[in-house]
Amino acid sequence: MMERQPTSGVQRYMRSIAAFLSLVTLLAGCGVYTLNPAGKASIKTISVEPFENKTNEFGFTDRLAEIVIDAFIKEGTLRVVPSGKADAALVAVLNRYEKLPFKFDQTDQVEEYKVLLDLQVTLKNPKDDSDIWTEHMTQEGVYNANSETEQDGQQRAGARLVDAILNRTTKSW
Repeated sequence: MMERQPTSGVQRYMRSIAAFLSLVTLLAGCGVYTLNPAGKASIKTISVEPFENKTNEFGFTDRLAEIVIDAFIKEGTLRVVPSGKADAALVAVLNRYEKLPFKFDQTDQVEEYKVLLDLQVTLKNPKDDSDIWTEHMTQEGVYNANSETEQDGQQRAGARLVDAILNRTTKSW
């Protein structure tokens, strides 16, 4: 049987220092978290500006902006207010819209299409027009060519875009 050697004062001191440093490191990782965008507690209201459309898909950006507004209202972290009265303004530009074949059957007929949305989305501080954040977002929505319409694909891509915007705006850590 092995006998335990008595621990010297230096060894006890070194173990105490190591335990203390481990505790400090552990606690340093437990900072304060917030669900406010970019940790900004001052942002309580948001305006959603009309989306700019640089594509030939007219009217779609109006529907998309309404979907985003409805999602912010439903989510409830930020209150949607008119332009000029908000702590932050969401600005988006639809740069590309495409309907592309996604899946083919055995006879090379299109079974599914995907709608591709490519946007530049920015959350701005309206007081000084500075960017709080800006991000390039690409989303897609797939729909069945035989039983669904392009609008179904648009709705799916729009829903994914809304999730991405909400996550970036209200859940930034």
